[in-house]
Amino acid sequence: MALDPGTVHAVFKAYDVRGTVPDQVDEELAAATGAAFVEVVGAREVVVGYDMRPSSPGLAGAFADGANRAGADVTLIGLASTDQLYFASGLLGLPGAMFTASHNPAQYNGIKLCRAGAQPVGTDTGLTAIRDLVAAGHAPSGSGGGSITEHDVLEAYAAHLISLSPVTGRPLKVVVDAGNGMAGHTAPAVFARLGTQVELVPLYFELDGTFPHHEANPIDPSTLVDLQRTVLEVGADIGLAFDGDADRCFLVDERGAAVSPSALTALIAERELARHPGSVVIHNLITSRAVPEIVTELGGRPVRTRVGHSYIKATMAETDAVFGGEHSGHFYFRDFWRADSGMLAALHALAALAGGDRPLSALMARYDRYPLSGEINSTVADPAAAVAAVEGAFAGRPGATTDHLDGLTISHADWQLNLRMSNTEPLLRLNVEGADHRTMTATRDEALALIRGGNR
Repeated sequence: MALDPGTVHAVFKAYDVRGTVPDQVDEELAAATGAAFVEVVGAREVVVGYDMRPSSPGLAGAFADGANRAGADVTLIGLASTDQLYFASGLLGLPGAMFTASHNPAQYNGIKLCRAGAQPVGTDTGLTAIRDLVAAGHAPSGSGGGSITEHDVLEAYAAHLISLSPVTGRPLKVVVDAGNGMAGHTAPAVFARLGTQVELVPLYFELDGTFPHHEANPIDPSTLVDLQRTVLEVGADIGLAFDGDADRCFLVDERGAAVSPSALTALIAERELARHPGSVVIHNLITSRAVPEIVTELGGRPVRTRVGHSYIKATMAETDAVFGGEHSGHFYFRDFWRADSGMLAALHALAALAGGDRPLSALMARYDRYPLSGEINSTVADPAAAVAAVEGAFAGRPGATTDHLDGLTISHADWQLNLRMSNTEPLLRLNVEGADHRTMTATRDEALALIRGGNR
């Protein structure tokens, strides 16, 4: 049965494939995408991994069948985090496909694609061509007959991460909330290699794609409540929260307070610049302005980019950046094939904490210069009208500058706001920063009133 072109166009996003199962994403779509992926990237072999969602093994198998029909062999690494798939792509030198819908609710699934060496596949780097082949019902032109083999890379992945950020110094008590996602698979392998350096307190390590405790979406403060409570109850030094596919990481300090991903970006930037002085550090346009300030103070060169892993990775390649960070908890490392790894970011935080005698709250204080609103989502009837209303109200103010690199960004000496459409959900996302808390809240509330007033 031919795939509906409208559905195909709906699920192919800016830098991945994502939709509800089975009405939008099913095994027929996965097989067609596997065949088209092989055609577009010219692959003779691909590596495939999948997360803990009930539909993921079947979708991954269908993708492998499609790739086989197009003439490519498939190396199946089985259950994996997204950064584990990127590791396999880099280690084996193969294009890859990861079946996951990241932080989305249980009814969703999708595919993240990369070229050999974890190079990104996004709208401008092959994803549009793959989409068009799938929508057109294109038949594979290969000879067919590819093979499927299995290759477990989990221990090699764990060893590689530890080699990039060894953790030495004082022992730490660490609570990890896997949210029933793939950190429940990778964290035991990684933390086992730290031995007595870390006392691990696990939360929700059971792999369950129905997310029985809370959504695995740590950018949402409500999903951090269990982690914050447990950190206080057990007297932990730090709490780590991962999203569903474990490519993002958020921190909670010893007081139970959430740590801004911008502050963690600045900390890791400092560590990487100490090893590679004068290097470029990438930050997306929503990270705190503290990040480029600190990078500059440390002798590095900050480069601003739009949101999204395919854009970040492309800019890292162009500039040979040593590191990149996003407000959403994605952290990218040149030594990790320029790919993002929540677990490697966590190891950097643990290494910095264990290497000194200060609590995490004191360690992070120097990186946390300005109050941030966090990401605030709104579902509105007319997103374009909402964006226009905010631009009309703020852009003309004295000292304000405006750009449209990614959505709407308006900057002022005392505040900054960004308003953009989500690439994966039907939402407007607002992020606001202020020179002080009062300025931030006033700017935030005024912008939200314009976005939501009469426009739900």
